[in-house]
Amino acid sequence: MDAIALGPVLLSLPRLYAIAATLLLLAASAFLLGLPRALHARWFNGLLLSWLIGARLGHGLMHWEAYAAAPLDLLKLWQPGYHGLWGLLAALIWSAWVLRHRVVPMGGAMLLLVGSSALWLALVTWQPGAKPLAVQALPDLTLERVDGEAINLRSLAGEKVLLNLWATWCPPCLREMPLLAEVDAREGITVVVANQGEDLLQVMRYLDDQELEFRYALLDPYQELMMRVESPGLPTTLLFDAEGRTIQHHVGELTRAQLDRWLR
Repeated sequence: MDAIALGPVLLSLPRLYAIAATLLLLAASAFLLGLPRALHARWFNGLLLSWLIGARLGHGLMHWEAYAAAPLDLLKLWQPGYHGLWGLLAALIWSAWVLRHRVVPMGGAMLLLVGSSALWLALVTWQPGAKPLAVQALPDLTLERVDGEAINLRSLAGEKVLLNLWATWCPPCLREMPLLAEVDAREGITVVVANQGEDLLQVMRYLDDQELEFRYALLDPYQELMMRVESPGLPTTLLFDAEGRTIQHHVGELTRAQLDRWLR
């Protein structure tokens, strides 16, 4: 799984790695660059802001077709979607500008930036602390649809299956539900939204209030899927190919760009 739970907080591993690399950069730059405290603070704070803006805008430009319908989604900084190379370029430009009168510290700052970015990419690739995915195929599990029909998940193989675990008390779950409903209308993909631990009345009230319709809105009152998937939290989404094999998974809120990439 690509996230861990720290108490009630669900933290994605790439963001945890980014925090670790940032703290290391802060410590190394304070020790090695020899900058006055005020200048170091100005450089480092601006560095973080420029990296975030550059990485977010770069991601948006590279996936513009996904953001064209809702460009304000780029402002949802809590969602995944950052391009490391664009962020690094923006941070290098900021460093060159702020430290332009201090050539040696500027060169050192750039080397530290490249090194911390390489460390982050290595951690994302290696993924220390990540648990192996517990489910390698569509589970052989029968759940009830909201209309009372029993559905065995394995019987849905034959086309791609997007399985989403959610609950009405989970804000990120609710934010992504309209997007999942859009995907459910596409051909060649079956979307399954499996509510975790709530009763029929709660689920139907939410779906009716939001005017959301899914072919497979299922109830999982005992959270069997959460246990089988060994998910640290909600929402959790898995994508299975037409043979029922797991090909993608994500813990946390999905984005349109991420789903488009999965489904391509």
